[in-house]
Amino acid sequence: MPSKISRETFIQSIADLLRKAEIELPEDVVDALRKAETAEENSVAKSQLQAILKNIEIAKKHGVPMCQDTGIMIFFAEIGNEFQPSFDIEAAIQEAVILATAKIPLRPNAVDPLSRKNSGNNTGTGIPDIHWKLVPGNHLKITVAPKGAGSENMSSLRMFNPTDTGNIKNFVLETIVNAGGMPCPPLTIGVGIGGSFDAAARLAKEALLEPLDTQMEGLEREILEAVNALGIGCMGLGGSITALAVHVKTAHCHTASLPVAVNIQCWANRHASIVFGGEE
Repeated sequence: MPSKISRETFIQSIADLLRKAEIELPEDVVDALRKAETAEENSVAKSQLQAILKNIEIAKKHGVPMCQDTGIMIFFAEIGNEFQPSFDIEAAIQEAVILATAKIPLRPNAVDPLSRKNSGNNTGTGIPDIHWKLVPGNHLKITVAPKGAGSENMSSLRMFNPTDTGNIKNFVLETIVNAGGMPCPPLTIGVGIGGSFDAAARLAKEALLEPLDTQMEGLEREILEAVNALGIGCMGLGGSITALAVHVKTAHCHTASLPVAVNIQCWANRHASIVFGGEE
């Protein structure tokens, strides 16, 4: 039986979801930033964290994007094997991005990689970037995660030898040191280990969506402590808090390879989700 959601309602819902993601940070991210401001003893870093929190407050109050770089639109779509849409979901998402770009408004960021010609509406070949996952059920869950260039440009991927597992932490630290203040810390750091070349990068990006109040253990905690010991601090101006959280996701990989990706996220860890369907 086809889903009851209409194409028009879906498009408006996704445009509204984009507005929420651009204007209002998830509460776990805000809480982590508040805790960082309380814990930070460096006066310059503390003042920067206070400015970030004020920025968040103003964006929400006035209904405007929290950052001038409103990002490129990355979607994670979880579709139940019993969900039957009556329209092309990807085409509707693209239309929603065009609508949101005009109405919120959003900065047009999508350009041809070689000519650099801007599409003007945040869509183009491969953009919005939509990642699909098939699961049991009759629902459709859409998560949008706008991604700015400042943090994305400082991310990295390396193909290690299978015996180099001990070098993973150093690779993450090397990535963060090279990034310095350019990705606008305090950061959330996603680390993808395993899979294929492209799968490791997807794992790292998915890791950025993990709740920041999730208990970190083992390698995650070890990396976080090492990153914060670097002293880069908020906006690269020094301090004890360079990262808010580190999340690691893994997948089995080829016996002769060890892909590792580090996806950096600035303080504005923007994402929002909506669920359609699921009715009995």
